[in-house]
Amino acid sequence: MKILFVADPIDSFKIEKDTTFAMMRQATRLGIETHVAELHDLFWESGSHVCARAVQVELRTEGSKEEPNWYSVVRSQMLALKDFDAVLMRKDPPFDMEYFYATHLLSRAQTEGAKVFNNPQALREHPEKLAILNFPRWISPTLVSRDAKRIKDFHAVHKDIILKPLDGMGGMGIYRVKEDALNLGSLIEGLNKDGQQTVMVQKFIPAIKEGDKRILLINGEAVPFCLARIPQGTEVRGNLAAGGKGVARPLSDQDWAIAKDLGPTLAAKGLFLVGLDVIGEHLTEINVTSPTCFQEITNQTGCDVATLFMDALLKQLKN
Repeated sequence: MKILFVADPIDSFKIEKDTTFAMMRQATRLGIETHVAELHDLFWESGSHVCARAVQVELRTEGSKEEPNWYSVVRSQMLALKDFDAVLMRKDPPFDMEYFYATHLLSRAQTEGAKVFNNPQALREHPEKLAILNFPRWISPTLVSRDAKRIKDFHAVHKDIILKPLDGMGGMGIYRVKEDALNLGSLIEGLNKDGQQTVMVQKFIPAIKEGDKRILLINGEAVPFCLARIPQGTEVRGNLAAGGKGVARPLSDQDWAIAKDLGPTLAAKGLFLVGLDVIGEHLTEINVTSPTCFQEITNQTGCDVATLFMDALLKQLKN
């Protein structure tokens, strides 16, 4: 059995916490060949199949950051994606046009027999900020607009708001504006590019002080622990990339309710691995491109998320 991981350059992995590395490590433990490729390695030519310049690697470590040479290259070869048992799309955001084009190549590979996770069509149809609009019963008051007056009117009603770009990642470009509306106009101008770019605005949720919870769904089933990413100091963002502290916790009753409601729907669309972001009792994002937090949850709770993932994947491949 062999798996292809389409990801960022593996030399950029921080293996002590990287989720794709955790998947690769578990695949290696199971005796599965591990291959990697980047977006630019994918190609299609008429009369042939969607292929990749795939590099087979062997892992030399279980995940110590003190190990600089953590993998070795076995071989590099051109292979059709249909010849892998599974193709895992693990390229980190942003979802730019190159990512979009890659999903079309992956969709073509599916028609040729490749098994791709997450489903590339579902990736295109579920932008991570906007996907919550399909589940309005779980979200806080939210506005999606490029209109400055509409955004200001939203603030006048809710007093304390969060503004975020639709294509951001890791907490980039997220701002809080309190009742005094300080700098609201200039922030709108910067985010909506003078009315040319749509932004998301949400009522501020005070429960952020308890953490922005990442709930993982594997083929529609929730991992029983989440990672609460807690803002530090004066920071309003809990994202780990923005300095948040990750604390693993059992799912609350509300977390379970959200997960059980969304899980079957998302799995049916081919979203095999999903990261739900929940603040307090409200769903704020649905992450589908490259959900993370496997290692943080495993290290703090003993719940081996990579094993849960790979077991579910192998079961899915048998169906």
